Parts: sequence; structure tokens; C-alpha cells
Amino acid sequence: MSSLKELRSRRKSVQSTKKITAAMKLIAAAKLRYAQSRIQSSRHYAEALAGMMQGLLQAKEFLSASRPLLSGRENPVTHLYIIATSDRGLCGGFNSSIVRRALKLMNDSKNRGQKIKVIVIGRRGYDQIKRSYESSIVERHPAYGKPLYRDATTISANLIKMFNDLVFDECTIVYNQFISALSQKVTHKQLIPIVRSPLTNVQDIMLSAALEFEPSEEDVLDALIPKNLSVQIFNVLLENAASEQGARMTAMDSATRNAEDMIKNLDLTYNRTRQSYITKELIEIISGAEAL
Repeated sequence: MSSLKELRSRRKSVQSTKKITAAMKLIAAAKLRYAQSRIQSSRHYAEALAGMMQGLLQAKEFLSASRPLLSGRENPVTHLYIIATSDRGLCGGFNSSIVRRALKLMNDSKNRGQKIKVIVIGRRGYDQIKRSYESSIVERHPAYGKPLYRDATTISANLIKMFNDLVFDECTIVYNQFISALSQKVTHKQLIPIVRSPLTNVQDIMLSAALEFEPSEEDVLDALIPKNLSVQIFNVLLENAASEQGARMTAMDSATRNAEDMIKNLDLTYNRTRQSYITKELIEIISGAEAL
């Protein structure tokens, strides 16, 4: 049986932990609200920009043939994976679920005979990925807690340069898509070559309208490709940042509730133990009095 001093010490420790987890939950909730507001505007812009480019390609099919970023390369040999995780833990299965999906995709590519190259965003992902693919890691970056558009443009410019230098033939990014504060979905998106998607309203308008391009269709498309890639990456970084805060808020809420349950159990154990000590002392006093 634990002593009263040990029980008081344990209760104090759990109470201190509860204060920390409750504070972290509030901080994560505040950061999540900010991240959600950024996602809403980013999603609409990313969809509209992607729709504009896809509509142009549907209307002018010949434009993609001479652009490997759009048409891809025959017999792709090297697949680059960008794995977006966080620097900090205490966010449930946020990082481990991303790493599991990434490892499965990389193993599948390896089994198809492709070479693997990896760019890791976030320290938590790097610590896990290096166990299996350390030699394949070509770059590592800190997590983007508050992503800026210039971060995305830097990444996209580097990707285009690496692609043109024949460092890789295909590129896929693995991240957590934000659904709600309680739900995040691990997903992956092919960035290069750019995937042709079904027509949207924006693309329908472009196909039906008599549009004039200045200075030319080729120049407009060449400007749209890096812009679209930057916006898609920026949207992914925002989704991942919001998902991290949602996962952390949920994890800290669960930890706070568990701490409350532990405190209740410790209080109950403390009272029972104290009652047992008092009863034992009373019995000893009564026994001593009877002996006299």
C-alpha cells in the first residue's frame, strides 16, 4: 500500500501535468482558428487557379506535349517523395500516420524498380524516415508552423530545377488533409507531372468562351505552371499546419481528461488509505486501554 506522502506527491505531479495539457489545448485551439481561416481562402484560390490551367490544357491539348512537367517522361526512373510532418510531438498519431503512408508508397515504388529520393519536412518525420531511407534523403527542412507563400515558392522553384536537372521524374507529397478539428485524413498528391483532373466550372467556362491570350497561350501556360505548383504546395502546407493543431488539441483534451480521472482515483485511494491508518490507530488505542 502506498504511503500518504507518496499519494500526495503523485497527485501533485498529475495536477501539474493537467495544467500543462490544458494550456497546450487552449494554445492549439487558438492556432487552429487562425489556420482554418487561412485554409478557407487558400482552397478557393488553389481550385480556381488549377481549374484555369486545366481548362487551358483542355482547350489547347497540343500545349502539354512539349512540356514534361505536364506530359511526364517515358519510363520514369526516379520518384521523389516530399513528406510533410511536424517538429513537435504531443499531437497523437499525426506524424506516425503520415510516415506509415509514405513508407508504403516508397516501398511500392521500390518494388516497381524505381529509385527513391526523399525531401523531409519536419524533425519528427526525419527521425523515422532515416531508419529505412537515410541514404535516399536529399533535403530536410524544419516544419512550417505558420506557412508563408514564399516558403512554397522556394520549394516549387527548387522542384522545377531538380526536375529539369533530371534529379527525379515524378514527385508526390504526403501530408494530412484537414477535415475538422477532430478529423484529419492522411493523403498524398502527385505534384509532377501535373495530374489532369475532371472539368470544373472554371474549366467549362474557358472551354465555352472565346478567349484571347496575351501575349500567347504558350506564355500564359508557362507562367501558370510554376504559379500553380507554388499555390498547390502552399495549400498543402496550410492543410498540414491546421491538421497538426487539430490533432494536438484533440490529444491534449484527451490527456487532460485522463489526468482528471487519475486525480479522482488518487483522491479515492488517498482517503481510503488515510481512513485505514486512522482505523488502525484507533484499534491500537482501544487495545492499549483494555490492557490497562
